[in-house]
Amino acid sequence: MAGQGTPATALLAKRRINHSTHPYDVSPDAPNYGALVAAALGVPPERVFKSLVAEVDGALAVAVVPVTGELDLKALAAALGGKRAAMADRAVAERATGYVRGGISPLGQRRRLPTVLDSSALGHPSVYVSAGRRGLQVELAPGDLVALTGASTAPLSTS
Repeated sequence: MAGQGTPATALLAKRRINHSTHPYDVSPDAPNYGALVAAALGVPPERVFKSLVAEVDGALAVAVVPVTGELDLKALAAALGGKRAAMADRAVAERATGYVRGGISPLGQRRRLPTVLDSSALGHPSVYVSAGRRGLQVELAPGDLVALTGASTAPLSTS
């Protein structure tokens, strides 16, 4: 599996976006997975972001938040002009994105979903997000992540 591209890395290459990939070995079922990924990569955990699929007023959306916090569902709903948000069913999220849990990337999804990036990302020169499979992260500038996903930014994370 190592060395094979993903829809996320293919998109980055096609658009000629400056990025780097970083493999790691952490069990997807490990508690505090995000912190373990950051430690395996040797980067501060506030620069590692997780992609979560939620339903906002019945429509799917993606929230990209630091692994150091939890998604504030009310903040996500407000950021998208909705009233209620709830985490999407795992199978629904996997079907819509084309990725498996633990490897959902905000990039190169099967169906481009409305995306909101936690505004803390803008304070870093680069951030790490899933490259589209478990065990592989991609590092890129937050501005490039916003441009490629059409994301809006808002404070979404609770510490």
